[in-house]
Amino acid sequence: MPDAVRILAFAGSARTGSYNKQLVRLAADAARRAGAEVTLLDLRDHALPLYDGDLEAAQGLPAPAVAFKQQLVAHDGFLIASPEYNTAISGVLKNAIDWASRPQPGEPPLVAFRGKTVALLSASPGALGGARGLITLRAILGNIGMYVFPDGLSVPQANEAFNDDGSLKDAKRQAALEKLAAAFVDFTRRLKR
Repeated sequence: MPDAVRILAFAGSARTGSYNKQLVRLAADAARRAGAEVTLLDLRDHALPLYDGDLEAAQGLPAPAVAFKQQLVAHDGFLIASPEYNTAISGVLKNAIDWASRPQPGEPPLVAFRGKTVALLSASPGALGGARGLITLRAILGNIGMYVFPDGLSVPQANEAFNDDGSLKDAKRQAALEKLAAAFVDFTRRLKR
């Protein structure tokens, strides 16, 4: 189907109880309701070593990096929920981006990112909901050729924001997430055309 939009959704956290994993699950569900085909990925399932140019030169991309990169390449856009660590993004997320940005023989530069869309989300126990870290992530992804969706969503006081079933307690914030996901799916569909 030519209008089908494939979205890869993941959090920049390895922690099992991550607020950002909870948030990206909700965003993935909202994107599905908006008509996208969504794959939910857990970076923990891709045990990437720390990026090391010597390792890459000696052995090429490690198998987990190849698998992660293939997932990125197979999708039109990404939903990323990023935790904020000391006003920046997590090492787990930056490391994944670094490995996936490395070219393999015969590939165009930045094949996993260039020309794809991304919507950014964050959740944090702090008052700003991780929004400061998204500034860094926006710059990184824009610099490697992605179309960063202008709207995003940050969830402050994330330690109190979710119900036991993982849903958001605040109906207005849930509505904002639904609106964001629908607009992002439409944005991705238009760019894909």
